[in-house]
Amino acid sequence: MTDTLNARFAAGDDMALAECFRVHGSLVRSYLRRFVPPQEIDDLQQIVFAEVWRSRHRFDPSRSLPAWMLGIAHKRAVDHLRMRTLRTVPLDVLADPAGDDGRVDGDGMAERDQVQRALAELPEPQRQAIELAYYGDLTQREIAERLSVPLGTIKARTARGLRRLSGILTPAAA
Repeated sequence: MTDTLNARFAAGDDMALAECFRVHGSLVRSYLRRFVPPQEIDDLQQIVFAEVWRSRHRFDPSRSLPAWMLGIAHKRAVDHLRMRTLRTVPLDVLADPAGDDGRVDGDGMAERDQVQRALAELPEPQRQAIELAYYGDLTQREIAERLSVPLGTIKARTARGLRRLSGILTPAAA
């Protein structure tokens, strides 16, 4: 069965990718778990399988598919860890805009602190995507290029992060 999966995968059979994910997805997850925080594993696993599929033409069906996939997972985990050192715009260096009379509005400072605390509760990938979008003034495509991750991943991180922020901030406002 493994030989046929290897051959089908190398030939570009779409169903082989789904089977590959079903058969080897837990192996990739447990491998990634050694390198990255739990909340980042899903995103990184998506990146690994996207690259596995894009690189299928380089796979030799006579070799081990799991070993080849773990090689890609290792490279993406290392890249991911290197990316974590990227600096985003820290929220505390952003000045509150002055009010109509030229003075800083105290309510704005309270809101900024509330948002800052809520952002701190988000997983790093979600917080990074939101901060780059709102404070770095980057488009999702620019964020994806800057972080070297698929655009869909950035969209998912942003959507999840905003949904989570909404849940955090709504009770605080009530």
